[in-house]
Amino acid sequence: MQVALAEKAGVEAQDVSVARVSSSWGRSITEKAIRALLVFFLLVSLYIAWRFEWKMALAAIAAMAHDVLISVGIYALLRFEVTPATVVAFLTILGYSLYDTVVVFDKVRENIDRFASSRISMGNIVNVSSNQVLARSLNTTLSSALPVVSLLVVGSIIMGATSLQEFAIALLVGMLTGTYSSIFVATPLYAVMKNREQKYAAVADQVAKGAEMAALFEHSTTRAAQKAASGEVAASREAQVLKNTASNVLTHPPRPRKRRRR
Repeated sequence: MQVALAEKAGVEAQDVSVARVSSSWGRSITEKAIRALLVFFLLVSLYIAWRFEWKMALAAIAAMAHDVLISVGIYALLRFEVTPATVVAFLTILGYSLYDTVVVFDKVRENIDRFASSRISMGNIVNVSSNQVLARSLNTTLSSALPVVSLLVVGSIIMGATSLQEFAIALLVGMLTGTYSSIFVATPLYAVMKNREQKYAAVADQVAKGAEMAALFEHSTTRAAQKAASGEVAASREAQVLKNTASNVLTHPPRPRKRRRR
């Protein structure tokens, strides 16, 4: 084979190298990828359970598993080869998905504290939170997807690099599914688990629509603005007190010196 390739290329036989890759290499890469994903899931679930609560951790893991399955399915349909770059792409996908999910969960937790004294269903709290972070999630995804699209165009059309093309496609699909899952998978799943609690079970059937949802959204935004304004007022008062104190110190007349006795 080496001699035949050298004759076809018009070079010496020693200038041609032949390398064989068996199926065990692909199996090894797959096992390492699965191991890396499991470790990632474990660490993420522990962090979210410590930072938020275990129900949010379960919902986040389900959303990330959804993202991986969709990305792997499209990768398999396109018959791309699984390489170390593929593993890096999948881990990057999980990072984007986790970021979007944590942003939504942080807003949900904030609204839970804000509506703690009201009898509002978890579904309404989740809907208000999703509406509040929807624009941010879309803007983040679009700004992150533009470099990936340029990488896909440059890698596949201009440079003809198949590895860049496969990497960019995996990232692009993962970003889109991550944004979708953070709003439509993780958050509703958390609401379903939360509705089983005694506090929210009695009002689980309440679903705000139209003007009622707009009123809830406006109430949440107004409370947040009032909280921020009160914080600014307190900070300005503290700054004014410090300013007055410094002014009094600087303008205070000096104490008269005591006369020494001769």
